[in-house]
Amino acid sequence: MLPYGKQSISDDDVEAVVEVLRGDWLTTGPAVGRFEAELARWTGGVPCLAVTSGTAALHVAYVAAGVGPGDEVVTSPLTFVATAATAALRGARVVFADVRPDTGTLCPDAASAAVSGRTRAVTAVDYAGHPADYDELREVATRAGAVLVADAAHSIGSTYKGLPVGRLADLTTFSFFPTKTVTTAEGGAVAVADPERFRRAARFRNHGLVRDPAEQRDPGHGGWHQEVHEFGLNYRLPDVLCALGASQLRRLAAFRARRAGLVARYDALLAGVPGLTLPARRPYVEPSWHLYPVRVRDGRRGEVYDRMRAAGIGVQVNYIPAYWHPVFEDLGYRRGLCPEAEAYYAEQLSLPLFPDLSSAEQDRVVECLTSVLGS
Repeated sequence: MLPYGKQSISDDDVEAVVEVLRGDWLTTGPAVGRFEAELARWTGGVPCLAVTSGTAALHVAYVAAGVGPGDEVVTSPLTFVATAATAALRGARVVFADVRPDTGTLCPDAASAAVSGRTRAVTAVDYAGHPADYDELREVATRAGAVLVADAAHSIGSTYKGLPVGRLADLTTFSFFPTKTVTTAEGGAVAVADPERFRRAARFRNHGLVRDPAEQRDPGHGGWHQEVHEFGLNYRLPDVLCALGASQLRRLAAFRARRAGLVARYDALLAGVPGLTLPARRPYVEPSWHLYPVRVRDGRRGEVYDRMRAAGIGVQVNYIPAYWHPVFEDLGYRRGLCPEAEAYYAEQLSLPLFPDLSSAEQDRVVECLTSVLGS
């Protein structure tokens, strides 16, 4: 089965991990700081915190934003469920706003209509690697007195109007799952510009521990003493995985270029194919393509998915609208809430896209797709 996404591991990646395994630190050591510093080069200098997953990154971001019971978080339903689930776990009410029909990113007009006096955060999702409309969403968040969060799980290395993802929102989250552009096996990160939010995020990822005697309520016990003022969790990413991530980040420019080349080749090979809509791109955006999401029209998406899978081509669908999940249905959310997102989902199909995809393999994907659509 040709997968829709796959990691690219080099000998340098392997050696970076082996070097840590042969050293003194397996976790919470120097490789963590090196990885965070390397990542900050891609966020325009915004400080970063490594965590155990993209989901953990979202959880940490909502904590840093002060999201809690009684608050509302406005976000897109066209995303993996974690974008909304982590807000709900903080006790917030998730308010889903519709998406742009071409890019699948959060629609600023829909977000504006969804905010209220209880909105604590507006969370954009850079669907498929294409940054959301951040200037307009910043205005929406500012008018609402809310924090702007970027779920950039798909878009590391992307730019919007010349600015890197990581500098566009108050808090930006990344994922390093194996199908993403850069991997740490499992892992994620949060980019946080505000020092107080950074402090809160850093504490939360480490059980909420306070080690500085100047900040402790009952200091003086000794060098071992540490306190918890607010509950946190263990979201620390170990040195072994940070070493892999730092090595991968050194290849990010090459990964982006290769993915962009594959996307351009798909665009050329699939141009004008009947019944197919190709992904859109804004002229002021440089995406880091995580997915190549086509839309299969005329109600044929399910048929095309089944037949291509049967032919050994691992196409995928990304994603079921988040509020369709039973956990949200049980909370009272109903289908029909975001028509554009539901229409996008009904046609969406992700074709294989990863750096090691060969031209011959890509030709096979195109030939199979056009054959199925033409039959």
